[in-house]
Amino acid sequence: MSRNSNSSRRRRRPQRRKDVLHTQGGHRANDFRCTSCRLDVSLDAPGTAHRNHCPNCLASLHVDRKIPGDRDADCRGRMEALGMSVRPDGEWLIIHQCASCGELSANRIAGDDNPLALVRLALRPLADPKAAGRALLTL
Repeated sequence: MSRNSNSSRRRRRPQRRKDVLHTQGGHRANDFRCTSCRLDVSLDAPGTAHRNHCPNCLASLHVDRKIPGDRDADCRGRMEALGMSVRPDGEWLIIHQCASCGELSANRIAGDDNPLALVRLALRPLADPKAAGRALLTL
């Protein structure tokens, strides 16, 4: 008996209900999907009022124009984490650069960010001095 005749006898299972809002991006109301690592990320972030990057890979999207959380940017390009900066009070910031328009932004780290990814990003200039030079040239 051929494979096709067996599959025609089987009944198809009904599809599961999908908890998805069919809006821009097709994501759930209280999270987003990272464009880099595809992790579903909650908008709630400990230590910051506006989640603006993936806690796993630290990638972001160019969605804010001038004020964090305004979501007013037209670019919507992918923002790559270039390096780290530290404020005088000891708070760490991630420096992102938009792959589409080249704009730089500094974003506060969140309490649930991947510590290994943060340390790798902080140590990147020591591991690859050319990366540090590229980051300085963009400033």
